[in-house]
Amino acid sequence: MHILIIGAGGMVGRKLTEALVRQGHVGGNEISALTLADIVAPTAPATGIATTRLASDMSLPGEAEKLVASRPDLIFHLAAIVSGEAEADFDKGYRINMDGTRALLEAIRAEGRKGPYKPKLVFTSSIAVFGAPFPDAIGDEFFNTPLTSYGTQKTICELLITDYSRKGFVDGISVRFPTITVRPGKPNAAASGFFSNILREPLVGIEAVLPVSRDVRHWFASPRAGVGFLLHAAELDLTRMGWRRALTLPGLSATVGEEIEALRRVAGDKAVALIREEHDPKIVAMVDGWPKNFDARRAESLGFTAEKTFDEIIRAHIEDELGGRIG
Repeated sequence: MHILIIGAGGMVGRKLTEALVRQGHVGGNEISALTLADIVAPTAPATGIATTRLASDMSLPGEAEKLVASRPDLIFHLAAIVSGEAEADFDKGYRINMDGTRALLEAIRAEGRKGPYKPKLVFTSSIAVFGAPFPDAIGDEFFNTPLTSYGTQKTICELLITDYSRKGFVDGISVRFPTITVRPGKPNAAASGFFSNILREPLVGIEAVLPVSRDVRHWFASPRAGVGFLLHAAELDLTRMGWRRALTLPGLSATVGEEIEALRRVAGDKAVALIREEHDPKIVAMVDGWPKNFDARRAESLGFTAEKTFDEIIRAHIEDELGGRIG
């Protein structure tokens, strides 16, 4: 099996690559080749699997065709610019997040005209496809009314992937990720980044800024769960979904205050004292329109799982990123 990961240089992409290398197979099919693509060529993992590294912006003419020319059997599409950047730069958001996905689907379709070719495509969507007003818990029948450009771009991509699947060009699934927390590394341009910052930095003795009130509620899963979502989607028989190929994934609904209290239980008062509250009206306004809770029973019935407590999410970060110790 040949696997292409688009966006392999990002945090989830790197962790997915590592998991695939450790596992060595997907759905009983041995991995024979990996192609890792991102705007900057990703680092190749230490593995005996034949690995190709590519620097590519698939929204540019001809780039998507290069990515699928080797006819990968399984494609993970993780590439996107994040929510805050997509909102700030309207043209860039649509070019990368929407046009790039359409270019990929068209390249797959064109490759299929040369001879039978129908890869499986796993696309990372977002809970940003939903907009307020919300019910207490958003169920599988709730409609998409995004209130950001990023959410609109993801919604359009979901519809495209379902339609290209219906027409037989690709076998695709869109998985709507919760906000992934705790993200390792440095803060990024995502408006939701503070959810990770207020845990990640205090755990290593660094101050972090909280730009919203502690009663803000949101939907979370760990990077470990995120990789599990992708691997499970890759092995799932998508005929079980019919033509409803977009899926809201399980997660944990929690307030910022509950997040902080979990940090206190795991790392103590000293860590919590490093959180400085400094409200940012722009971020507050964005967060007010974000979903807070979901009923993800359809995804759960298909075998997707996530953490049940924020203590689990924090401990997963400590185990995976801090060598099991708090600094």
